[in-house]
Amino acid sequence: MTSLLASDAILARLLALHPKKIDLALERILRLLHDLGDPQLHLPPVIHVAGTNGKGSACAFSRAMLEAQGLKVHMHISPHLVRFHERIRIAGELISEEELCAVLEEVERVNDGRPITFFEITGAAMFLAFSRHPADAVVLEVGLGGTFDATNVVPRPAMTIVQPVGLDHAEFLGDDIAGIAGEKAGIIKPGVPVVIGPQDEIAREVILRRADQLSAPVFMFGQDFSGRQEHGRMVYEDESGLLDLPLPRLMGRHQIENAAVAIAGLRHAVVEGRNLGWGEERAVEAGLRSVDWPGRLQRLSHGPLIADAPEDAEVWLDGGHNPHGAAAVSRAIADLEEKIDRPLYLICGMLRTKDAVGFLSAFKGLARHVVTIAIAGEAASMGAGALYDAARAAGLDAAPAEDLEDAMLQLQAWARAHARETPPRILICGSLYLAGQILAENG
Repeated sequence: MTSLLASDAILARLLALHPKKIDLALERILRLLHDLGDPQLHLPPVIHVAGTNGKGSACAFSRAMLEAQGLKVHMHISPHLVRFHERIRIAGELISEEELCAVLEEVERVNDGRPITFFEITGAAMFLAFSRHPADAVVLEVGLGGTFDATNVVPRPAMTIVQPVGLDHAEFLGDDIAGIAGEKAGIIKPGVPVVIGPQDEIAREVILRRADQLSAPVFMFGQDFSGRQEHGRMVYEDESGLLDLPLPRLMGRHQIENAAVAIAGLRHAVVEGRNLGWGEERAVEAGLRSVDWPGRLQRLSHGPLIADAPEDAEVWLDGGHNPHGAAAVSRAIADLEEKIDRPLYLICGMLRTKDAVGFLSAFKGLARHVVTIAIAGEAASMGAGALYDAARAAGLDAAPAEDLEDAMLQLQAWARAHARETPPRILICGSLYLAGQILAENG
């Protein structure tokens, strides 16, 4: 486990400033930002990214391509996997422990004990840190929703991006695609271009209607630009022609689409009517090769987890936690199966707030067996037994395990019982919280 830092104690105090973990509104953060001198108004050009799935990948691609162009980039993501510092990247580097403590203590002092959510007050710290360091761009990931998300305080970004909208966080956003799409589209600003990632028809119409109301220029996947795989390469196409590119370092057809969205966002980013000239072809190529986004269909190649796995097993990790994300991952695994056939086993842990049956149904006919576990230390985790019931309801063969170690022991027994088969492919999945624990404990 990771050791405690001084910032952990400050973050624990900030968690106690509001009775609810999430309370979507803008009044509290706008008040605090004003008291801090409105740092959100003193930033480099901003790319603001919302969506149910793929928004973090679009941010990672954007950052990699901008940095490959020689630019300095601030980036905000949420949530983090192992350390809070991952949420705030300043000019290419994770925020230092010293600076994180300083800005957190400053916003805590200025807030003076008034009610504010954890995401809002740490968001204020993020904006404060960004405003104090020179950079060429900010890549800003929405936390939850869009309209009332604490990142939605930048009045005029250079570009907004709305990635695929699906059902997730129903307890906050509802279970209606049109309503969720409306919340995501809340980041669109008057006259600011918006790139729309792959969407179902209902979400697409809601987003387009919002863009039309605000006279925001639209660049839509599948209509104004596209990304696809051809002959082992990625082809990006828009009104300017074709780019013949290497496949992204991140696996899966969905990552080709995410990369295309990022390219379109960079190519059309505008400040005061001037195109910023981002998205040079050589930088795009370099960014596709260098992009790094842990916990998203990540191959684990070393550490104690690998030592505990069945002999010669492949071990993969993915933090996707909703049916749309599961569908993307299952397609990527199926593509991998076509190249190298191995029996697929899942180790799955999920939160009670997620659609476990919908998630696991994406692996029906693909996964040989599922071992279910509770996420250690996470109060909102589904129990292994409840998740086992969900796996059975999804039509999968399953068994509960006491913990990750027990899950690996079960898979070792399965591998021994099927010793004549190819060594297994293991996918640990279902939650970013679980992915974070795996990365922290596996070294």
